[in-house]
Amino acid sequence: MSNSSVDVSVFQPLRIGPLTLRNRFIKAATNEGAARNGIPTGQSLRLHERIAAGGAGMTTLAYCAVSADGRTLPDQVVLDRNSLPHLRALTQAVHREGAAAAAQITHGGCFTFLPPSGSALPLSASGGFNKVGIMSGMLCKQAMTEADLAQVSGEFVQGARLAREAGFDAVELHMGHGYLLSQFISPLYNKRRDGYGGSLENRMRFPLRVLRQVLDAVGNELAVVCKYSVTDGVRGGNQAEDGAAIARLFEAEGAHLLVLSAGMNVESITTMFGSSFPKENRVSTGKPVIDAVVALKSLLEPQVRFRELYLLEHSRKVRAAVRMPLAYLGGVKSLESIEHLMAQGFDAVALGRVLLAEPDYVNKLRSGACRDSICTACNRCVAMMYTPGGTSCVLGEPGDAQLNAVGAASL
Repeated sequence: MSNSSVDVSVFQPLRIGPLTLRNRFIKAATNEGAARNGIPTGQSLRLHERIAAGGAGMTTLAYCAVSADGRTLPDQVVLDRNSLPHLRALTQAVHREGAAAAAQITHGGCFTFLPPSGSALPLSASGGFNKVGIMSGMLCKQAMTEADLAQVSGEFVQGARLAREAGFDAVELHMGHGYLLSQFISPLYNKRRDGYGGSLENRMRFPLRVLRQVLDAVGNELAVVCKYSVTDGVRGGNQAEDGAAIARLFEAEGAHLLVLSAGMNVESITTMFGSSFPKENRVSTGKPVIDAVVALKSLLEPQVRFRELYLLEHSRKVRAAVRMPLAYLGGVKSLESIEHLMAQGFDAVALGRVLLAEPDYVNKLRSGACRDSICTACNRCVAMMYTPGGTSCVLGEPGDAQLNAVGAASL
């Protein structure tokens, strides 16, 4: 196949805020299982280095908690001084390959399997019964006070500043999937009766406050990206029309790029991944709580068959609502789909499972070596993040358990 058949527009540079990407391909953040004691491991460095060498314009380090209490699981990156040299080693490796590096910064709120250190209950938009806590024993959550809001927004700012110091080119504020900022945005979680609850505009007040403070702190030097759920994917939650209205608020506040995701970790994970987690595609993680959650979800979730571009109908509504740069995410695994997205007016293509299966997929497209990814959307990479080697595709080599036991700076 000649590379003359490739739509060259996807290989053109893209400007997002102060950052120019070499092309329109972004490695989406996918939890990696590649952090130990709050620092990224050598396996994490190698993963992002390979993706950068494989041609992506930017690669995103997933789930960097803005505080120790912001983690959902023990082995996640914490943005603090201890992690700084290891984060810097990772960004330097990515930069040597010519790509940009983004840090996804976030806080889990009540979506956590860890008891909070500073209080008896995990924080959330509203208090009361905690659905996630059924599996962790934390059956209640507490509504954030004004002091809590100030504390956490300050932690996002400090996290963004540390990401800048570590050499990242962008920060991605995770505002989807049922994590803390999403808990404010979604009516599934936000039952407040004050100025932070009720209408969509009120529910957006705290997330927009975080965005504004991060923009003020680093927006002249780093691209500030927002990833959010265009639809919660369940009755009673935000629908795509709400997702379009949310995008308009992000645009008005000055976000540089939106990554359009969907679904919630607890209520609608098939909306997020576009397909079910069949029993034959599950792996044992060795962690009984996680295995139980995966098994229970498989029983309760409706069976959904994968189809390419499964979020396109929702994302089109956002594209029609705003003029700002948008990255489409959801079921992209062929050149035909990529070209269709560019023709639809999306500015970038975010790839998750595909780049786990083939880190060099972008280079293969550019050279004309292939059109379609080998990824089958089996979702086993999701469970693989709990194995000793961290996230990997079952069609290739597993992650290196030895590399995954040492800090990135040791390489």
